[in-house]
Amino acid sequence: MEKYVCPCGYEYKVAEGDPDNGVAPNTPWGEVPADWVCPVCGLGKEEFTKE
Repeated sequence: MEKYVCPCGYEYKVAEGDPDNGVAPNTPWGEVPADWVCPVCGLGKEEFTKE
């Protein structure tokens, strides 16, 4: 499963998305809005690393 991890430990999983914050399940990382932020700590998506 493709996922991207924030330094705080939050994991964005493509299959799950982040529906509570407007990102539908199966939304590829490249299509996550540029202004989306980590729902745990507020860092921008540029701080995430692919795992």
